[in-house]
Amino acid sequence: MAKLTLKNLQKKYRSDVIPVKDISLEINDGEFLTLLGPSGCGKSTLLRLIAGLEPPSKGEVIIGGKNVNKTLPGDRNMAMVFQSYALYPHMTAAENIATALKLRKMPQDEIKRRVDEAAQKLELTSLLNRKPGQMSGGQRQRVALARALVRDPEVFLLDEPLSNLDALLREQVRAQMKQLFKDQNKPVVYVTHDQTEAMTLSTKVAVLNQGMIQQLDPPSRIYSHPANEFVASFVGSPQMNLLNLRCEGDFAILGPYELRLPDLNFKPANIILGIRPEDVTLAANEKNEAINMMGTAYLVEQLGKENLVSMKIGDSDKTIRALLPSDGDWQDNTIPLAINPDKIHWFDLETGDRLN
Repeated sequence: MAKLTLKNLQKKYRSDVIPVKDISLEINDGEFLTLLGPSGCGKSTLLRLIAGLEPPSKGEVIIGGKNVNKTLPGDRNMAMVFQSYALYPHMTAAENIATALKLRKMPQDEIKRRVDEAAQKLELTSLLNRKPGQMSGGQRQRVALARALVRDPEVFLLDEPLSNLDALLREQVRAQMKQLFKDQNKPVVYVTHDQTEAMTLSTKVAVLNQGMIQQLDPPSRIYSHPANEFVASFVGSPQMNLLNLRCEGDFAILGPYELRLPDLNFKPANIILGIRPEDVTLAANEKNEAINMMGTAYLVEQLGKENLVSMKIGDSDKTIRALLPSDGDWQDNTIPLAINPDKIHWFDLETGDRLN
């Protein structure tokens, strides 16, 4: 077992610059953990602390039960894949893949076996004699992945490895990576700001903001039960509707409509309602327990089989977005809408924490 454990990890540059604040995590063999968050949230700094590229100001990095805080990066038996590929331009793909093995003075036949095996898994066999300048971005990234794979490390670290690829290549390489690391049974820590990568690759996702973990859960839980307003707003495309509503007794007021609040141990004056656009449907398609309301469309965005329709609710200034069929005539029309109460997320206005 090569479980990776972080205990109260902190990185502090100055009293007012603390990119990583007291983070504790456990990543077991076979787990794929994605550090997800916006630019500046601390995810890349956290990865560098794990790799040993920067020393922590406080806390421990533990691999297989051993504290590696004072272990040099090259001695931590980790393989890291960078955003920039970091390939030697004068070497062929095979030579790049074999670099770490040659430094270990591994027998030539074992080097060849590992390189050929990794190349086969990543569909690189026909490219092994090419140099990086003769390969596409997706091919170069697969060479970088193969170079990490042949090392047989205890932990894999990946720092936004797909961000330089176009959308089609990202999808192709992402699918290969998912199968590749599923077969490795090693801890994987993956950094990205792309929620699609996080949701499709991961067994667990840690959503970071301002150097702190906002939520640590499987991808499905992150999406269906966001822990706070930040997670709700960051995860999901199109973005969740988040409406600041005033409350009267047991109800939140959305324009001319009253929405019953969940059972709370206090009576809020205001509350945040969250509802995903795909959970705002046409009233005719819903059952009687749904909350019905009328929306007037003022913006229609075509997304292929669906339209993202922005609407004003009743005669209020509150707006909501819904994913509606693309064959409808929505622009400037009044649309009967329905919201399933079970799909509503309620958040505290002051703290942003989830209330239901």
